Amino acid sequence: MATGLAFSSTVLTAKSLEARGELDAYHGRIAIGILILQDLIAVVLLAFTGDESPNIWAFALLLLPLLRPLLTRCLQLSGHDELMLIYGLLVAVGVGALFEFAGLSPKLGALVAGILLAGHERSDELYEKLWGIKEVFLVAFFLQVGLAGLPTVDDLSTLALFLLLLPLKGVLFFALFALFRLRARTAFMASVTLTAYSEFALIVGASAAYSGMMPESYVVVIGLLVAISYALNAPLSGSANALWARYEKLLVHFERHTVMHPDEQPHALGRTEILIVGMGRVGTAAYDYIIENGGRPLGLDSDPAKIEAHLAAGRRVIFGDEKDPELWEGLDMARLEGVLLATPDHNGSIFATKQLRKHGFTGPVNALIRDEAVHQAMVEVGVTGVSLPMNQAGIDLAKACMNPPAPVGAEPLG
Repeated sequence: MATGLAFSSTVLTAKSLEARGELDAYHGRIAIGILILQDLIAVVLLAFTGDESPNIWAFALLLLPLLRPLLTRCLQLSGHDELMLIYGLLVAVGVGALFEFAGLSPKLGALVAGILLAGHERSDELYEKLWGIKEVFLVAFFLQVGLAGLPTVDDLSTLALFLLLLPLKGVLFFALFALFRLRARTAFMASVTLTAYSEFALIVGASAAYSGMMPESYVVVIGLLVAISYALNAPLSGSANALWARYEKLLVHFERHTVMHPDEQPHALGRTEILIVGMGRVGTAAYDYIIENGGRPLGLDSDPAKIEAHLAAGRRVIFGDEKDPELWEGLDMARLEGVLLATPDHNGSIFATKQLRKHGFTGPVNALIRDEAVHQAMVEVGVTGVSLPMNQAGIDLAKACMNPPAPVGAEPLG
């Protein structure tokens, strides 16, 4: 039970980071990496809470890696729609059944099935297909726990005790990240998203109660504990940037200033003329266009994986989070002529523009937007120009239709 309550919610954290557009940010990747490790430990715990004991067929399971070429080939042939979803469920249930036949936990078998398919070019697509199924099963599981009954007075006292320990969980995460030389903001943002009890705590608790390892009444307590922690963490994560701005002066005292941080923000832009914030497809296309026309751009992104790929391709890209006030406070923008905000998160673009204007940048700021509704908000904070990709695509298609190229081999008229 103690190990289960030490876990953080994968579903809630992923949703919170996705809603804020920070899933690929440095602190987002740290949080997701920790959650993946916790999920692996949870599956191992589930495997050991059952009553099964391995039989002679368990040795045959060592041959499962030989099936990987066949499984990945079938994944490739499964298409992109319902058949892929059915195939993913079939592999998980099938390998789980093999483990159960061998006297091992079927949950461990489902984990092995995922490992066999991991690394394939379409594994991310399969993951997205299965995510909705996971959420439905999770809701049904919570419903089943709720039907188990109401907590007693003693259960409520236990619940209150564990709720009081929830802030300590966030403090411990922050201390751990600071110990590993992360900047205070990165440590804070990752800690906030991880400060919730996990749905896996409930699953592990239910499995332990079913095996007789703990009283069944504890399952109701854990269910309420997880639900209340969700309700507390959702608004907390949503206002994480505002909380950081409020408590920044206090929290930076816990930062290790004598070492180089892996998430260090830049302070100089060199001879950069145009700063491109967000090096996705739009930012990359803008960077290449500026280079072709003799400009000196510099890319800025908070995703370390993207930065490595761009550096390998010969582009000048540095680490930086546009939502971090410290980035703009220490940035030398004396030679900067323009800023291009190519991030899909309009809140991040609005914040970056406010910071640019606050620290004296008077040049043009152009932003990418996905919704016409945010156009006015962008203009009000100082954005000088916006681009709506869908509108531009429609205009380009119309131009191509109204001015078609001459057919190959056609003689000009007149």
